[in-house]
Amino acid sequence: MDTVNPLLPAGYDIVWSVVALVAAVLAIVALVSLMRSARRLTATQALVWVLVVLLVPVVGPAAWLAAGRRARMPRREA
Repeated sequence: MDTVNPLLPAGYDIVWSVVALVAAVLAIVALVSLMRSARRLTATQALVWVLVVLLVPVVGPAAWLAAGRRARMPRREA
């Protein structure tokens, strides 16, 4: 007889929990980065980025971290 402990989660439960945790952490990191960069953005740009980060899981935060925060970097003059 095969006994399964009902208190231990199945493998796929663990995998999906890790994926959800990674997505949540990525969104939090992107939102903190967005808040720090908000002074360089217009209100509309900031709102659009917040919506993208929150409504498009994984891809939205990755897009902000890869392209959005560098889009309006001020130039350093020597």
